Parts: sequence; C-alpha cells; structure tokens
Amino acid sequence: MRTLIIAEAGVNHNGNESLAFKLVDAAYEAGADIVKFQTFKASKLVTANAKQAVYQIKNTQKEESQLAMLSRLELSFEVHIELIKYCNKLGIEFLSTAFDSDSLKFLVNELKLKKLKIPSGDLTNAPLLLEHAQTGCDLIVSTGMATLAEIETALGVIAFGYTAKSKDKPGRQAFEKAYISELGQKKLKEKVTVLHCTTEYPAPVEDINLNAMDTIANAFKLNIGYSDHSTGIYIPVAAVARGATTIEKHFTLDKDMEGPDHKASLEPEELKNMIGAIRKIELALGDGIKGPRPSEIKNKYVGRKSLVASKQIGIGDVLCDENIDIKRPGNGMNPIHYWELLNKASTKSYEVGDLIFE
Repeated sequence: MRTLIIAEAGVNHNGNESLAFKLVDAAYEAGADIVKFQTFKASKLVTANAKQAVYQIKNTQKEESQLAMLSRLELSFEVHIELIKYCNKLGIEFLSTAFDSDSLKFLVNELKLKKLKIPSGDLTNAPLLLEHAQTGCDLIVSTGMATLAEIETALGVIAFGYTAKSKDKPGRQAFEKAYISELGQKKLKEKVTVLHCTTEYPAPVEDINLNAMDTIANAFKLNIGYSDHSTGIYIPVAAVARGATTIEKHFTLDKDMEGPDHKASLEPEELKNMIGAIRKIELALGDGIKGPRPSEIKNKYVGRKSLVASKQIGIGDVLCDENIDIKRPGNGMNPIHYWELLNKASTKSYEVGDLIFE
C-alpha cells in the first residue's frame, strides 16, 4: 500500500504570501502527495488572554499572547484561492486545517476540498467535529494529548455527523448510538483515518510511543497513521514500517526562521530524504506472501544442497550413510528424501561427487 505523505507547511510561511508559494514548491519537489496549511482567523481561535505554549515561547524567543502571535501567521482567504490554483497547476493536492467554523465553510464551499484534517487540539471540540463530519468529506483526525476514551467519543460525534437525519438531535447518547450502529461503523471505516501524535514541538523520542498506533488500530479498526513532531526522519519512517497508511510531517525552508514550528520541521532536502526512505520501506514491506522472490530464485541452486555420492556407487549397491553425502549445489534431489533412500539398491552408478537421482 502506498503511504499518503502530507507535507505540513502549517504556519511556517510566517504570514508571508511569497513564502507560502515557496513551501508549495518545496513539497512538490520533495515528492509529497499533499501540502497542508492552516486556515484560521486568530480572533476566532483564541481569547485575548490566551497564553502561548512553553514550546512556542522557547521556539519564538518571544513571550506574548497567542492572539498576537497567531495574528501574524494568518493567510487571507484570497491567498488560499491562489495557493490551491497553484497546487492544481503543479499536480500536488492542497489541504488545510480549519480551526473555526467560518474557515471550515470556506474550505468546503469555496475551495471544494473533499478531504479535511482535524487537529489534535480540536479532538474534544464536538461542535466543530460535527460540522466537519456533516460536510461528508473524508477526515484525517489527529489524536495528540488524547486517551482512547476521548478518541472514541470524537468518533461517535463524527459517526453521528455522517449518518444523522435532519430531525436527529446531537448529544452524547445520540453520538454513542451512531458510533455502535452498523452504518456509523461503515462510514468511519470508509472515511476516517486516525493519526497517532505527540503534541510537543519538537517531541522527545521517549514520548513518541509508536506502539500506541497498534493500540488505536486494534481499538477502532480504522486506517491508522502518524503525525510526527520529532526531529529527523527516522521516526516517521519507522511508523510506516509499523503500518501507518498516512504520514504527516512539518517542513520549513529554514529551521532558523522565526516562528513556533520551524524547530520541529524538516528542511526541503530532509523532507525529500524522508519521502525517499518511506518509498523504499513500502517496497521492502512487500505483499506478505512468504515464498522465493524473483531475485532469490537464481540462488536456490547455489545456496541449497542436494544428495550426492560420497563414494563410487554401482548399480545394485545399497545406499547408506557411508556412500551418501549432502552438499551443494542444490539442483539435485532434496535432502528431505535422504531417509527414503537408505538401505535401497541404487538403480544407477555414480562417481564421487555426482548428484544422486533415484
């Protein structure tokens, strides 16, 4: 299966339109399937008093309100329109995360997106989850900071959004009913990918917990992926080897740029290397059928062994331990037949080292 690779530009454009287009170029040239941005109005996302996360203060080296920081990182709807046109021209899919209702409506109604990404921070934002599901779009759901119970609750909201009739009222019982319904489960399996994630920038290796991918997959039987905030490329590559069908990874043009996410991002060459490594891992995973692969077949005769004569054997001589040996090459009788030949009269004559065929 080909892994869907999302190059997360996020807010690494720093609110600069020209930089946003350069990020699209970098994602395309690296071989990503999707380049993803973030769509929001800062005033609708945070209160005036909301404080920055510790990593945001550290990475920006500036302590200010989230509102002040995020206001500089907005991209206008008009820029979004130009970005998706440019992506279509290049042949890379445009995706964005909507952090508020107006932004979601814009992505679906104006940009006509058929796939949406729900960030970890909105996993418990039931009204926005419901709006996402009601669009009917495929959903990629990040689960940073979440418990299994919180993921299940979110999936219940989404199942309700996919299946409810206009007269159905939302609420906890309705969400639970939708989640356990046959139709709800069918819709979730068809349309939802759940991403394991560690919400820290950069995420410490000891907190990555890739084994949680298995836990999520076993619990919900949905497509599983991984959204990576670690440094380097090896953890997302390992996630693919563990079965991730989608990988999301932040990237930037320069890790030393000012902004909250650059430090936990890959630079273009690193992004290209990650994607190349993932494509090799996909090839290495294969089809799961255990049997000789095309490149191995020529080596069977070289590496395996056959029954051979260790002494001169004449017609009628009794085949025994003293005149049968097992040596390469492997294009003679399989040694599995060794015991069948013991104490039988030879039907042919053999010189020392001849392959035995009886």
